[in-house]
Amino acid sequence: MTATTLDPKTALVVIDLQKGIVARETAHPAAGIVANSVTLADAFRAKGLPVVLVHVVDGAPGRSEAPVGSGGRPPADWADIVPELGPREGDIVVTKHTWGAFHGTDLDLLLRRGGVTQIVLTGIATSIGVESTARSAHEHGYNVTIATDAVTDMDADAHRNSVEKIFPRLGETDTTEAIVKLLG
Repeated sequence: MTATTLDPKTALVVIDLQKGIVARETAHPAAGIVANSVTLADAFRAKGLPVVLVHVVDGAPGRSEAPVGSGGRPPADWADIVPELGPREGDIVVTKHTWGAFHGTDLDLLLRRGGVTQIVLTGIATSIGVESTARSAHEHGYNVTIATDAVTDMDADAHRNSVEKIFPRLGETDTTEAIVKLLG
């Protein structure tokens, strides 16, 4: 569904655009996903709206599978947010240990304290962190919009399924350009 409106207090939530994840092979080039996310972040910052940068570290506590980045411990800078994105002064940084950005973090509390009623989502991976966060945001009562040209996945079929079948049930979808226009 095409994005029709943005609430007066909408936050941009960027999922896992960190060095270790953008370095992976993805269905759509990660550089374009980062560039579109930067465009949205700059537009949100210019309007004084919240920008939330989410990054994942390690794995869920108590799990026995290989740590994030498999093949052993990831490099020290694996979880660092890509520098072109930030963080910038005033940005909110959320560290997560699971797929979704709400579980086990203070994201919901931070958004509610700021009066946020809608989120726009970008990031990697579409079918993992982005979809998990979109589902949880929907369950928490937020209006959800996904920038479809600012998300990608390691699996093209999983990406397509999320964009075409899941996201339209959770909210609205549109391009970076259309969302920036809605910001006015």
